Amino acid sequence: MESESSSICCRCGACCVTFRITLPRADLASRAGGWVPDALTEPYTPTTACMREHPDMPGRCIALAGSVGESVRCTIYEQRPAACRDFAPLSAFGIGDEACDEARRRHGLPPLGGL
Repeated sequence: MESESSSICCRCGACCVTFRITLPRADLASRAGGWVPDALTEPYTPTTACMREHPDMPGRCIALAGSVGESVRCTIYEQRPAACRDFAPLSAFGIGDEACDEARRRHGLPPLGGL
């Protein structure tokens, strides 16, 4: 059964079109123990990479499919960066916090207000 917080994320996607998703280069699939597809990232700093943006939609993570606020999904869910994995539902840094609410506002969605 889908939890309320995961169903909210499956309709939203605002964080994936608002925040730059950075990751240590050690997490790249080309590195021992890494898992994030290299082709979907680009260098950011000497020690980090970031997820590429969609070529036709600046700011949108290349791995996000669907319509923000309606129905979205991560096309690399099992290989998503740790930053995405750690965006824990209903935590101090996650769904319904100030950053989540601001991302939702930027895309015309009502804030969740900490659920």
